[in-house]
Amino acid sequence: MKKSLVIITLAALTSLAFQAANAQSAVATQSLNLSVNAVYKIATSGNPGALAITAGTAGVDALTSVSDASTTYSITQNYGNTVKISANLDAALTSGYILQVNLASGKGTSAGTADISNATSGSAVDVVTGIGMGADANKAITYTFSALASAGTLASNSKTVTLTLTN
Repeated sequence: MKKSLVIITLAALTSLAFQAANAQSAVATQSLNLSVNAVYKIATSGNPGALAITAGTAGVDALTSVSDASTTYSITQNYGNTVKISANLDAALTSGYILQVNLASGKGTSAGTADISNATSGSAVDVVTGIGMGADANKAITYTFSALASAGTLASNSKTVTLTLTN
């Protein structure tokens, strides 16, 4: 019985060795090209609330300014150099009305509170400079609206602020 078990085991091992020696393999290869293009993305969290001036001090031409810091912006950029964010309005404000914006930044240098009252698409104001590669998320945007009493009243007036991320 032991002899036949040994013979059967040897026969099985010999068969496996023969199959392994004659086994074929199949290989397929592929070539592919990889690239990453320059990516510039900027987004805001929504729109700020209405900025309505309703107060002032007797004897002072500058009315009490109002601010809104309820929105944020986020950016992603992989450009090899630093980039910047500029801001402009769809149309300049009338003299005596002042709109300022302040963008916080963790990856660049904020210009602080910048006057964009007369900044249009041809004269945008840099509000954050020196932004390195990577992402910066949920950074505060603060708008401040001021007016002189001598400028008069201003009916509700919708303005569009454009923030542009560029090199």
